[in-house]
This record gives sequence, structure tokens and C-alpha cells, in this order.
Amino acid sequence: MSYGSVVSLEEAFQGREEAEFRRRLHARFDAWLDGLEEEMKEPSPSSLEQVVQAMFGKRQELTGLIAEELIKQQHQGTLSQEMACCPRCGRELSARGPHGRTVETMVGEVSLRRPYFYCSGCREGFYPGDEALALSSRRKQVDMQKAAASLAVEVPYETASALFGELTGLSFSDHIVHEVVGELSEGLTILSVSPTPEEIAQKVAWVAQGKKWRPILVLGIDGADVPTRPEEAKGRRPGRKKKRTKRARWEGHWREAKGFRFYLVQGDRIEHLLSWHQVQSDQELADALQKVKEAGLIPEEKVRLCVVGDGAKWIWKQVKVLFPSAVEILDYYHCSEHLHKVASLHYGDDPEKEREWIEATLARLFCGEVRNVIWGLQRMKTKEAEAAQEIRKLIGYLTNNQDRVDYGVARKGGYPIGSGGIESANKFISHVRLKRSGAWWYVEKANGMLALRCAKYNGTFHRIFDAYKHKGRQLQKKRPS
Repeated sequence: MSYGSVVSLEEAFQGREEAEFRRRLHARFDAWLDGLEEEMKEPSPSSLEQVVQAMFGKRQELTGLIAEELIKQQHQGTLSQEMACCPRCGRELSARGPHGRTVETMVGEVSLRRPYFYCSGCREGFYPGDEALALSSRRKQVDMQKAAASLAVEVPYETASALFGELTGLSFSDHIVHEVVGELSEGLTILSVSPTPEEIAQKVAWVAQGKKWRPILVLGIDGADVPTRPEEAKGRRPGRKKKRTKRARWEGHWREAKGFRFYLVQGDRIEHLLSWHQVQSDQELADALQKVKEAGLIPEEKVRLCVVGDGAKWIWKQVKVLFPSAVEILDYYHCSEHLHKVASLHYGDDPEKEREWIEATLARLFCGEVRNVIWGLQRMKTKEAEAAQEIRKLIGYLTNNQDRVDYGVARKGGYPIGSGGIESANKFISHVRLKRSGAWWYVEKANGMLALRCAKYNGTFHRIFDAYKHKGRQLQKKRPS
């Protein structure tokens, strides 16, 4: 009997708490509604736009109050905690406070009052409530940080700040956005932004469904020039407060952001799997490919792997080592560009012959007659030194890549012969964000932004942000209060 009576008392106590919680919420909502009605008092009825604007301006006031009450209800024990043990020495401590703190979230400001504990022996203090709520050390919490960073990965920081305000009604300065993006991108590697082997295998299985042949997986390798500034451009300079700023004496440089992209061919469409772009050397890109190989991200036994690239020798050298069974294809448009240059110099006075020679040469390459093309080039006689030099270059180019230019066989097998996949990746990953009017990037900042953009298009941005949140909590635990 006593056990039953205790349970009933607990139930009664919980019911009373629930009723008090709802009473507080209703009271706060009534006060909010009174304020909204006061703002909308006009002689004529309000239009839909006016109603929406009035509610938009006050909605976070309401949702913030609701969040406060929910937190008080769910974390009542932590927020009213009177004793705690020091996490270092285990000493029992008494609460000091409570101390107030106001944080900003996507649903509005949330004000909290939580106890503070200080260990005089360890000379460190801590807030159990902050840890229980997983609060960020910044006033603006992680939900706002994620939304602002997601915008900044797509558009310049000032634009991201302005758009954030227009879309949410909240403020987030471009300076803080810049800081968050810098911390978010710190230490990212190819494996940080890559999907898991299971995620890639799932996409491969989806594309292969209902097909007789294994799907074609393409590796495209190429580079895109991005504007960079030298290290000597760093440092403080006099501004408007003391004297007029002088024009910067440094000069920007265009550097190549080398990258690669893995994607599946699905009829007329492609299914993106993985991209990685950085301002880096040939060897650094090769090392990134090596990590992809060692991590088992590419299920080579379940796909027909094809590599499309230009004539750079280092590309094919690495492909031979890492993917020896892959089908190698010299980018058709890159090859065609070389042919057009020779034709223009050799037949410049006769546009009709120029066009005929280009069409006939490309037809021979499609028919697998690359040796006949080389033989024909060797027989070409020209009086122009520049034309002769370009012919020699083209002979060497085709000789080094004669096993990669059988375009007819490649097309019959369903393989792409052009580098459109990697060229589009250069555009939507590198160009769209980094090539802006007046933008000059420090290399480490450019690489950080490129890594985040790769994460976004690889579908791993959420994972990057989760790691950032975890790192922030760990640093907060180590930081003395």
C-alpha cells in the first residue's frame, strides 16, 4: 500500500509541474499576442503582407520564450543544482550563483540562470548547465553558426551576413561568419570531406540496379586558376582613423587549384560521388588520390573505372600506379584544341583546307588510326617556324598518348571522351566562390574554403559541422572558467 501511495504522490507532483509549465506558457503567449495586436492597431484592416511582417518581426520573441520554458522544464535539476564534484580532483563543491547568460539561437534569444562551481584547489570553474545544454562559447549558438557558414560557403561574407539578416530577421556580422568558417575549415583533409565507403557503395548499387554491365565510374583530373595574394600582404596597416590607407604594394598571383572528381555515368546524366580541390602541387594531389585508394572508397571490383585527363605526364604516371586496370582516355577537347592550333598555323590562308584537315584527322582518331595521323604529321612541310614547332609538339603529344585516343572504341563502350565532369566541378567548386571581383585569397584561406565547398557537394558538410561542435565542446571543457 505504501508503494502505491508513493507512486500516486509522484504522479500528482508531475501533473502539478506540467500544469504550471503550461500556465506559464499561456501567460507568455497572451502577453506576446497583446503586443502584436497593439502594433497592428490601424483604422483599416491589415493586408496579409502587413500581418506577416508584424508576426515575422515578433516571432522570435515568442519562440525564444517557449525555448526558455522548455529548457527550464527539462533541465530543472541541472539549473537548480546545489552540489557538484570537481571533474579534476573529485572534491565536492557548493554552487555559486546562479549566474545569468543570454544566448542567441535561430528561434530567438534565450536567457538562462544556472549555477557556477569553482574549485579553489584546481583553480578552475565550470557550469554544469552549459555542458548539459551543449552551449557554444559564442553568444550565437551552433544552429546560427551552421546556417551562416552554409551561406558563406556559397557567397561572399558580407553578402552572407546580409542574406542571413533578410531571411531570418537575426543579425550575424560578416566578421564572426569569417571566424566561424576559418575554425570550421581548420585541418580538413580529403578523408574529412569524403563520403564513407558504404555511402559510395550505395550510390554505385543504385546506378547499377537493373543493368547488365557494371556502371562506369569516371575519375577526372584537372586544375582551375584562382586569385591568390602573397604572404607579405598579411599584417596591420594604417586605416582611416589616423591617415588615409595607401594602395597595397603587393601583387596578386593566379595559382592553379588542382583537383579530381569521381562520378558515375548514368545515361545522359552523371551521379557525383567525390571531389577534392586545393591549391597544391602535383605530388600533393597524387597523395590525396593515394589516401582515397587506401581508404577503400572506390569499389573497383563493382565498376568499370575510367580516367579522363589532359596530356600531363604526372597524371598518367599516378594512374598507372594507383589504378592500373582503369581505361585511360585523353580528353577529346584538349586534343582537339592542339589539332586546331596546328591547322590554324599551317592552313591559315585557306580556311576550307583547315576545316577539312581537322575533320579528317578527328575521324581517323575515332577510327583508331592514331599512327596514321602521326605519320601524316611527320610528312607535313611548312615554311613557318612557329607552325613547324607546333607540329613537332603535336607529334610528341600523340605519340605519348596513342593508347588513349581511340575515341570510337571508348564511345562504343559507353565511356565519356571529354572532361566536362571535372570542368563543371572546377566551375561550381572553385570559380563560383573564389573568382569574385576584387577577391584575392591567402592560400590557406582558399584551401579552407575549397575544402568546405567540396564537403558541401560531397554531402558531408553536416559531418564536418558535427566534428566542429565536438571540438568546440572539448576545448570548452579544457578552458578554465
